[in-house]
Amino acid sequence: MFHILVVDDDKNTRMLYRAVLEEANYTVFTAEDGEAALRLLDQHHIDLVVLDIMMPKMDGYEFTRTLRAGNSSLPVLMVSAKQLPADKKKGFLVGTDDYMTKPVDEEEMLLRIKALLRRAQIVSERRIVVGDVVLDYDAMTVSRGGEIQELPQKEFLLLYKLLSYPGKIFTRIQLMDEIWGADSETGWETVTVHIGRLRKRFEGWTEFEIVAVRGLGYKAVKKV
Repeated sequence: MFHILVVDDDKNTRMLYRAVLEEANYTVFTAEDGEAALRLLDQHHIDLVVLDIMMPKMDGYEFTRTLRAGNSSLPVLMVSAKQLPADKKKGFLVGTDDYMTKPVDEEEMLLRIKALLRRAQIVSERRIVVGDVVLDYDAMTVSRGGEIQELPQKEFLLLYKLLSYPGKIFTRIQLMDEIWGADSETGWETVTVHIGRLRKRFEGWTEFEIVAVRGLGYKAVKKV
C-alpha cells in the first residue's frame, strides 16, 4: 500500500484529502506546514506528497526546494489556490512533478497521483511491466515468458518512452529530440522508420500496440 503525505495548513482540507485518499486505499499522513512535513519524512516511508503552497513557517515552494536540494526524487503534487502561470512556473522550477489548482476535482487528483506513482516506480525500477511483457532498461530487452528480444538502442528507447506514458500522444519532433537529441542532423522521418520496425517486431503481441494518430504523431496503447 502506498503512503501519501498531505501538507496543508487548513485542517478541513487535510481532513477532506485524507478521506478521499483513504477511500482509494492509500495510507495517509498529514502535516500543517513544510517543517512538520520534513520531520514526518524522517520518521516514515512516504511515496508521494500532496502539497499546498501558502503555509506558515515553511511554504510549499521552500519545502520542495529543500527536498530537491537533498537529492530526493519523491514525487510532489502541488495543489494550490494560486492559478497564475507564474505561480505554476515557479512550482515546476523548484521541483514539483505536477500542479493542480483549487478547488480540486477529486477524481482528477486521484488519477494524477496514480500516474505520478507509476512513473516513480518506472524510474526507480528501470523496468516497465505490461501484462506478461517486461521492458528492462538496463539490458535493453523486451521479454514475454521465455522469449527475450534484445533491441537496438534507439528502438528500445522509443518503445520505452511510449510505454512510460500509455495513451499520451508524442509528435515525431518530440520523439526525435528525446531519443536522438535536439542537435541531431537526422530527419524526423527516421522516427517513422523505427516505429515501423517496432510494429513489425511486435505485431503478434497482444499486450500493447503502437498507434499512429493522423496529423499528430504516435502513442502506445496498453491492451491488458
